[in-house]
Amino acid sequence: MACPSGPGDPDNALAEVGRGAVVVGFDGSERSRQAARWAAREAASRGARLVVVNVLRGPFPEVVVTPVSMPLPQLVGEESVRAYTDDHLAEIAAECERVAPGVPVDTRAFDGHPAAVLGEVGRDAALLVVGSSGATGLARMFTGSVAADLAHRFRGQVVVVRGPEEVDGRVVVGVDGSAPGDRAVDVAAEYAARHGHVLVAVHATTGLPVDALGAGGVWGQSLGLGIDTDQLRAAAESLIRTSLAPALARHPGVRAEQVVSLARPAQALLDQAENAALLVVGSHGHGAVRRALLGSVSHAMLHHAPCTLAVVRRDAPR
Repeated sequence: MACPSGPGDPDNALAEVGRGAVVVGFDGSERSRQAARWAAREAASRGARLVVVNVLRGPFPEVVVTPVSMPLPQLVGEESVRAYTDDHLAEIAAECERVAPGVPVDTRAFDGHPAAVLGEVGRDAALLVVGSSGATGLARMFTGSVAADLAHRFRGQVVVVRGPEEVDGRVVVGVDGSAPGDRAVDVAAEYAARHGHVLVAVHATTGLPVDALGAGGVWGQSLGLGIDTDQLRAAAESLIRTSLAPALARHPGVRAEQVVSLARPAQALLDQAENAALLVVGSHGHGAVRRALLGSVSHAMLHHAPCTLAVVRRDAPR
């Protein structure tokens, strides 16, 4: 276990810390401990290092001594904060080594904004993992914004750990025929193959492209212009098969199930994700296109997914 590093590391040095590793953010909360345990097991399955990162938000207040009759609460200084952080990092490192024996564990503490630092450390990582919330109301606000910021802006894969640690072994993925959706299928199939899980591909018919919504499109016709719901379902099943085919060819041992839902995409995914091992969704990244197409779905999953969530950008490295 390496000693935590100090402030002032340049961006390329931060990226080097996490290169090829599974990187997990840690803030001392129980959610972040759960994320660290999940990341340790994932690192073991990948044969990768685990890097546990704590980001300190400075500056720290100085200890103030005032000549009053009643003692004032001691303000926490930088030295005590760093000592406390080091102790917690050593503790979580030992816990990760217990759940994933043999995995090299590296702990680091940096100063700065959590999303920015984690994004740099995870830039060349195999995977970036965060917990779904922190220990307090303020921590929840910060950690929630960190997860959302990374999910929408980070170029690689971001996993937000939540839900029970005992799961039933399904990997659920949203399929919509888009480039981010196909990339999500790749990630889900690879994870399912590595862990021996069943892959459940979900397509919501209300998530069809805009041209399907017109009078001449599949959806418009299903509303009374010549195509019934059976035909709509058949078209959706064909889309799922087409999206799954390349990934299943690379992972022929994966058993896949298809689910076509008439619900909205977010609700369709929530219905299938209960007690799943992983839910995978695609994100378009920046801009109006992301917000219009998948932004609402990925945003809803960040806040409401009942299981661990992976958000995959279209341009995420394979």
